[in-house]
Amino acid sequence: MKNPAAQRVSGVTTGNLSRAALTASAPLAWGTTYVVTTELLPLGHPLFAGLLRALPAGLIALAVTRTVPRGAWWGKAATLGVLNIGLFFPLLFVAAERLPGGVAATLAAAQPLIVAILAVLVLHESPSAWRIGWGAVGLVGVGLVVIGPNAALDAIGIVAGLGCAATMALGVTLTKRWGRPAEASPTAFAGWQLTAGGLFLLPVTILFEGAPPTIDPPAILGYLWLGLFGGLLAYVLWFRGITTLPVNSVSILSLLSPLVAAVLGAVLLDQTLGPIQLLGFGLALAAIVAGQLPAPMRAGLERTIR
Repeated sequence: MKNPAAQRVSGVTTGNLSRAALTASAPLAWGTTYVVTTELLPLGHPLFAGLLRALPAGLIALAVTRTVPRGAWWGKAATLGVLNIGLFFPLLFVAAERLPGGVAATLAAAQPLIVAILAVLVLHESPSAWRIGWGAVGLVGVGLVVIGPNAALDAIGIVAGLGCAATMALGVTLTKRWGRPAEASPTAFAGWQLTAGGLFLLPVTILFEGAPPTIDPPAILGYLWLGLFGGLLAYVLWFRGITTLPVNSVSILSLLSPLVAAVLGAVLLDQTLGPIQLLGFGLALAAIVAGQLPAPMRAGLERTIR
């Protein structure tokens, strides 16, 4: 007969595996953003790219589901959309413009650490050295992968990068706290937030970038990819994962995004991955796997081993 603790560990890990894999598809898709932006899209219009990634996808989701928020969910959906998308995109683009890509990606990778803290403050979970420790390991791993030897620092860029991580961390945590209303499917729930974030981005884009750029066939393909796969599909899976998985497990999956960007840079743009980068890959992947083990299950496993 199997030890009950071992059965609980096995059951939870197996039960969450498929949901975690589907949720991981979102940061995997987001990891293609850098190569799509640099190789297909017109230069100098990152906010317009963010706008097309969010608003059309949100409106499509609303048209398909024909579901709108009710009551207090108008305010909640707007808040989540601004945090997860509307503020996240501009801060990310400011960080990317003022910092080397590796530094910006590493600051964004601080999100799991922030979520671990917010889980205590907002969700009233017990503090976990395991979550904070593996979040730090993941941050170091991403840093080793993407930060080059000549990385320069800029105060505004650093603030924007940390703000980018903080806004999405708060959005993820509040999404977990509020859940998803029974009348809203995952597609509708994502559509609410994409639409709210897109509407927030619309005046920001017009103010800072002016008229939209000329769009050629490669740009059309790029915008379609970012909107349908990096926008609609990715956020449906991401928000579905947040509402069905532990919040810390979901947040650490975001580390996959800079790892995918680094791999695509090596494969498509002839960028080099040396021994230090490979070590960073190993650390980040170990953190992602460890982040899928909830603390109670881990404690049961430790008792079983003893």
